[in-house]
Amino acid sequence: MLNRYPLWKYLLILVVLLAGLVYSLPNLFPEDPAVQISSEQGDATIDARQLERIRTSLDEAGIDIQAVEEESNSVLIRLSDADDQIKARDRISDMLGAEYVVALNLAEATPAWLQSLSASPMTLGLDLRGGVHFLLEVDMDAALEQRLEVNASAMREQLRGERIRYRDTEIEERTLSMAFANAEDRDEARRLIAREFPDFDYASEGDDRGARLVMTMTDQAVQELQDYAINQNLTTLRNRVNELGVAEPMVQRQGPDRIVVELPGVQDTVAAKRIVGATANLEFRLEARPDTPDNETESFPFRNQESRSADLMRDVIISGDSVSNANHSFDENGRPQVNIDLDGTGGTLMNRATRTNIGRNMAVLFIEHKTRETTETVDGEEVVEREPYTERGIISLATIQSALGNSFRITGLDSPTEAAELALLLRSGSLAAPIYFVQERTIGPSLGAENIERGIMSVQIGLLLVVLFMLVRYKVFGVFANVALALNLTLLVAAMSLLGATLTLPGIAGIVLTLGMAVDANVLIFERIREELRTGLSVQQAITAGYERAFTSIIDANITTLLVAVILFSIGTGPVKGFAVTLSLGIITSLFTALMVTRAMVNLTYGGKPVKKLWI
Repeated sequence: MLNRYPLWKYLLILVVLLAGLVYSLPNLFPEDPAVQISSEQGDATIDARQLERIRTSLDEAGIDIQAVEEESNSVLIRLSDADDQIKARDRISDMLGAEYVVALNLAEATPAWLQSLSASPMTLGLDLRGGVHFLLEVDMDAALEQRLEVNASAMREQLRGERIRYRDTEIEERTLSMAFANAEDRDEARRLIAREFPDFDYASEGDDRGARLVMTMTDQAVQELQDYAINQNLTTLRNRVNELGVAEPMVQRQGPDRIVVELPGVQDTVAAKRIVGATANLEFRLEARPDTPDNETESFPFRNQESRSADLMRDVIISGDSVSNANHSFDENGRPQVNIDLDGTGGTLMNRATRTNIGRNMAVLFIEHKTRETTETVDGEEVVEREPYTERGIISLATIQSALGNSFRITGLDSPTEAAELALLLRSGSLAAPIYFVQERTIGPSLGAENIERGIMSVQIGLLLVVLFMLVRYKVFGVFANVALALNLTLLVAAMSLLGATLTLPGIAGIVLTLGMAVDANVLIFERIREELRTGLSVQQAITAGYERAFTSIIDANITTLLVAVILFSIGTGPVKGFAVTLSLGIITSLFTALMVTRAMVNLTYGGKPVKKLWI
């Protein structure tokens, strides 16, 4: 029979529409404006007395508190009005002092029954929700120095293996030099080293006891090193951001030595900087023997006991680059520890070093690159100067009981938070060079309110104009199209919420465009039905022919648009991706509503009935 769907098709459409309604509902429960309190070091220690003082202070200021939630590492205060966020943050900051970080935040308000179905609202981008924006600069000089240190260590090991005596090693800018007892040793060392290290220009200086081998890194090698440093840092930062669980972050290169990081929804700048900007790394070194020459040892303090120090070998067994996985846990005494898995090369090097040094101490050296900022007045203007420096401290010095392999653990950490952050940094990869914060901005959630309001208004205006046009032009069939349009918008919001897609301002533009495109299919179908009626076909035959003969044109038009959206998503970044996502999902949902939902409504209204005239 013409224009009748089997029961399973109606049930399928009903299930899809119900699922769309459920997963779009969380967007009716906007996030609550909130203030988050955490300690500078990441461990919240807000007690009941302090919370009561905060409540009293906010009440005196006329700031309405919805709820106070104490979490594992922070305290979240939900507010009734977004306009009170900044005022509440300032009052709490003045009250608690510099030991605590008070940040703007947005707290989820989705009902528990929806959360149990894994339903959550759409993620909003930086331009709608707020967040943090960092501009980072990669220290290329430090990258060069680190590479020269690694090369120097490998060269010394090679010379010791060949029993060639050397005196000391000096590193200055891009030059590495080694002193030898005589010219013969120097020339033999040059022949050996030049084969293994082709990225240097070699020069011999002096004779006899003043014999030196000077190695200068070539321009091409320096350029390759700088490209490697920036690309490796990009990869590491992306891994760290992914570990933080930030939706739709942006991490991209800007210029020869800078990186831009944008984290939508993150308002705690200090916590974000502590993870994103941390340049912590580990080095595993053997403790020096009493008879080791001074030029082969370095002295380092213990990280938590600066009055205590130990002499370590200059040569590094492995560094954090060899870590393939790391996670934090607790030892048998309840103290925090980090469990480390090494890659194949790292495991081999660790086994080789520990197998022949059982009974000797091995140190875990914690290295962190930092910067000091000083402000000077030059010609009446304040100029901020950054002075980079490196802190090195021993976090563990333990006796090697047996040969170690690919897995082991380190202890000596201060707190579970420190262990968790160290594990995260090792797991996501170490930075190839230190990075410094050149610029940081916190974009408050209130700044996106106007953008959201205008975006919603644009969607409403676009929807209203389309609805009026369809009603005037196609009458009853226009009602079908408008119902399908509303369902299409519901399904689009549900799909974005379910997939965790991020809505940005360009994404809102994509939704408005989708609304206009969504009725294109219906217009093609309805005009085709009109043509078939004019040729003399019956009402039932015209409806069937209209849907069947318009199908090919609809698919062709939408597939080409979908291909363009996929290309935009694959090569675009940030806002372009947001537009492509909404456009792609909108095309899929509009095809479903135009070809199946409107057909179901037409079938239910006219299918199998004697109809002499269509209101179209």
